[in-house]
Amino acid sequence: MIETLVVVSLVAAFASALTFFSGFGLGTLLLPAFALFYPIELAVASTAAVHFLNGLFKLGLVGRQADRRVVFAFGLPAIVAAFAGAWLLLGLTDRPPLFSYGLMGRPIGVLPAKLVVGLLLFVFTLFELMPNLSSMTFSPRLLPIGGLLSGFFGGVSGMQGALRSAFLIRAGLSKEVFIGTGVVIACLIDISRLGVYVPNLVRHHAELDYPVLITAVLAAFAGAAVGNRFLKKMTLQGVQRIVAVMLLLVATGLIMGLL
Repeated sequence: MIETLVVVSLVAAFASALTFFSGFGLGTLLLPAFALFYPIELAVASTAAVHFLNGLFKLGLVGRQADRRVVFAFGLPAIVAAFAGAWLLLGLTDRPPLFSYGLMGRPIGVLPAKLVVGLLLFVFTLFELMPNLSSMTFSPRLLPIGGLLSGFFGGVSGMQGALRSAFLIRAGLSKEVFIGTGVVIACLIDISRLGVYVPNLVRHHAELDYPVLITAVLAAFAGAAVGNRFLKKMTLQGVQRIVAVMLLLVATGLIMGLL
């Protein structure tokens, strides 16, 4: 119990502070932490709950900076796609990995959905790391496509923030608007995902570990508060670099089956 509290709360605080700038990271890092101690469907639901409550907290901090046009164009398709992705997750829970290998004496399996997400993130990372592509922006017409991809894979893997940030960082938004818009969209997607996860947990009589969950939420709040203090000191270029590094790390982890 103590080990679970310490590991989950430390990861939640660190990831929440980091995600304030990158637009993602909390779910990506917290899901593996929960998965160390709970079944995967319970880990995904617990991560979604912490992510949602932390999103509401950040909404009060920076939500007013959100771009409504982008929220509707990107967020509405993401909600529908997240609902479909979450249902697919329930059907894929018992599916075997595409391939497996051993690492430091531990078996590692690469799941189909995570491999696809990882490959997509690698493509987006090229836009950040290649000088000729780093100044490109996406047409507003592509925002609904980004919303569909982000929402769907977020519902499947619980890691929707990376794809969301990969699109939004190219939407020509300022630093504050990028962060505020991402927070609003994340909350909308989490509502959609939780609408699928929670009834399934109730149906299978699975119970969340509330002491751990509450501790993780409070730790995430603390991390978000720290991140907000440093927001004004960051430049948009600095945010873009954080996004690029995080995309590369997450893509590598997903493709190798480590996340």
